Amino acid sequence: MDAYEYSELLKSLTKKMENITNIVKPDQLQARLDEITQLQQDPDFWSDAERAGKVSQEKTKTQRILATYNHANDALSDAQEYFDLSKAEGDEETLEMLYEEAPTLQERTNALEVQMMLSGEHDSNNAIVSIHPGAGGTESQDWASMLYRMYLRWAERHDFKVESLDYQAGEEAGIKDVSFLIKGENAYGYLKVENGIHRLVRISPFDSNAKRHTSFSSVMVSPEVDDDIDIVIEDKDIRVDTYRASGAGGQHVNKTESAIRLTHIATNIVVQCQNDRSQHKNKAAAMKMLKSRLYEYEMAKKQAEIDGVEKSENGWGHQIRSYVMQPYQQVKDTRSNIPYSNVEAILDGDIDKLLEGVLIAQAK
Repeated sequence: MDAYEYSELLKSLTKKMENITNIVKPDQLQARLDEITQLQQDPDFWSDAERAGKVSQEKTKTQRILATYNHANDALSDAQEYFDLSKAEGDEETLEMLYEEAPTLQERTNALEVQMMLSGEHDSNNAIVSIHPGAGGTESQDWASMLYRMYLRWAERHDFKVESLDYQAGEEAGIKDVSFLIKGENAYGYLKVENGIHRLVRISPFDSNAKRHTSFSSVMVSPEVDDDIDIVIEDKDIRVDTYRASGAGGQHVNKTESAIRLTHIATNIVVQCQNDRSQHKNKAAAMKMLKSRLYEYEMAKKQAEIDGVEKSENGWGHQIRSYVMQPYQQVKDTRSNIPYSNVEAILDGDIDKLLEGVLIAQAK
């Protein structure tokens, strides 16, 4: 990097920061923090535990956004000041140091930009994720299990908690169906871009002729909804089926029909839960899943009407992302159009840059 390239980078980042400032409105955030501090000093404020909890959460989130903004903004201002001074004085040593730190400066600004994109109404919520293999039997079921592991590893990297809701193992390998809850801040905000069809191209480990196979799996992500969202589901709207649970749930799961499957008749949305010994607890969890899915369904339906697109099938030509392991190594998302060669790392849960690339592309 030379002085001209660095100068152009600063111009680009400064313009981006101006746009972010218009979105963040740091003065308004600080005013809101001052207001919350005053509220918390009133003894009566803490008498309403539910309200106090929500306001405290708002304060924590606002503090974090403001701190991230100030950190990135100050770093950019300092870089511009050091650059102008070093250039005027011919201080090559400081200039070289600034050039070396340019990627870090860019990452800070991009991280702030992404955080601004995670300010949607439910982006901070936990995420309910369901993975369904497409046509292809064992091949697709194995691919579904690979995606499942990828999200588990991603959650682990972020110290998020994962709660299993439903797990149905494949007959030979992989999984027939899996649903799980990822608990962590902005889990839904990040993972909402995973909604869609994921395509894998590889040499099949199940083919004795070592031929290349293409497999598909669908991923559905919805925010874990709370009681603030008014979604009414009446008994007549759903069909309830019970069955014996399977999987790593202990011996009891095969003795009683504790597992619950709910079908929403109007939309044909199906959810199921077999996580607990209690049928009542499984039904309560399934109802929560159904509410989340219905909320996501309505949001997606509205967005599809705006975009003029129809719901995708779980197969050829409808994928949002391709993971190619043969004859070359590449992961590419159709929305960001950015290729990544570190396929193994991505399948091991290193998907932050991939997710952020899609968020930025969608925002543009």
